[in-house]
Amino acid sequence: MFTDRRLTEAYENAKKVYFDDDSRIVFMSDAHRGDGSLSDEFLKNRNIFVHALNEYYENDYTFIEIGDGEEFLEYSNFEHIKNAHTDVYAVIKKFFDEDRYIRIFGNHDIYLQNERFVKKNFSINYDEYTEEYFDFLKGLEPLEAIVLKHRYTSQEFFTIHGHQGDAPNDQFWFFTMLSLKFFWRFFHRFGIKNPASPSKNINRRHKIERNYSKWIVKHQRPLICGHTHRFKFPKDKSIPYFNTGCGVYPASITTIELAEGMIRLVRWKTYVNDEGLLYIKRETMRGPEPIEVFDTRKPQKVVEYLALRKKQQSKEVREERAAFREAKMSQDKINGDAYDLNER
Repeated sequence: MFTDRRLTEAYENAKKVYFDDDSRIVFMSDAHRGDGSLSDEFLKNRNIFVHALNEYYENDYTFIEIGDGEEFLEYSNFEHIKNAHTDVYAVIKKFFDEDRYIRIFGNHDIYLQNERFVKKNFSINYDEYTEEYFDFLKGLEPLEAIVLKHRYTSQEFFTIHGHQGDAPNDQFWFFTMLSLKFFWRFFHRFGIKNPASPSKNINRRHKIERNYSKWIVKHQRPLICGHTHRFKFPKDKSIPYFNTGCGVYPASITTIELAEGMIRLVRWKTYVNDEGLLYIKRETMRGPEPIEVFDTRKPQKVVEYLALRKKQQSKEVREERAAFREAKMSQDKINGDAYDLNER
C-alpha cells in the first residue's frame, strides 16, 4: 500500500520528457561510483562503463541515469569520487553539454535531492593537474522521476529509481547510511555483502518486484527502474516491468535501450580472445520489441496489429540505423584486431 502511494505521488509530480521513434535513449542505473579504494565496487567495471558510454555518445543517444550513480552513503566527499573516476565524468559532461543527460536520484545518491548539495558539488570542478577550476555539470537538476511520453501516440514509460516504498532505503535511509558508512563499507573490501540490501536478499527483492508489478497492473503504466540490481525484461506483456540491472556485475554491466521505436535489454561484457587480449562486446539479451507491445492502454488486438506493422518494416534499414561501432569491432576481433582494455 505504501509503495503504491509513493510511486503514484512520484508519477503525478514527474517531469514529462517527450520522445518518438527517431529518439535514442539509454537507461543505466546503480553504478555506485566510489572513491577508487578497495571497497569501491564500481572500480572493476569502470573501463566497460566508459566504453559503453562513449559508444552511446557517438551514436547520438540520450543518457538517462536512473539512480545510485554515486555511492554517497559510503563516500560523502564527492571530490574523492570525481578524482577517482575522471574519465567517467568526462564522458558524462559531454552528454550534459549537449543536453543529452537526465539524472534521477536513488537511495544511495539521495543527497541529490538537496539543491544546495548539487550546486556546491556539481557546478564547478577542479583539475588537479592544470590547477584550474572549470564548469562541471552546472545547472544540473536531478529528478525523482520522469514520464517518457511518445510525441505522437502518447504512450508512456514511467521511469524512477525504485526505492520508493522500500522502508530501509526510503523513509529510513539515514539509518541505512550510518550502517553503510561505519560498518558494511569495510566488509566490502573482503567481499562480504550487506544482506539487508534488496540486491543480496532474495525475499526482499521479490517483495519489491511484486509491489512494482501490482502498481503497473493497477495504473496501467509501463515501469522502467533499477534499485534491485536484477535486470528484467517482461516475458508477460501484460506486466511491462523493465529493470536496467546494474553497473557492478562481475565483468559486465546491463542497460535498457530505446531506439528506432524498439526496446531491448543489453549487456556490455569483457571477453578475452585467443591471443589473450581483453575486449568489450555488446550483446542483446532480450528484445528488441516494438514499444507498442507494451502499450497497456489499448486493446490487445490493436497492440498486436501495431507491433506487427513495425516488425514488418525493413529490418535491415532499422538495424543499420541502430548499429553501433562495436559491430565493426566484433568483425575486427575475428581479424585479430581486438579492443584492448590495457590500452585505456
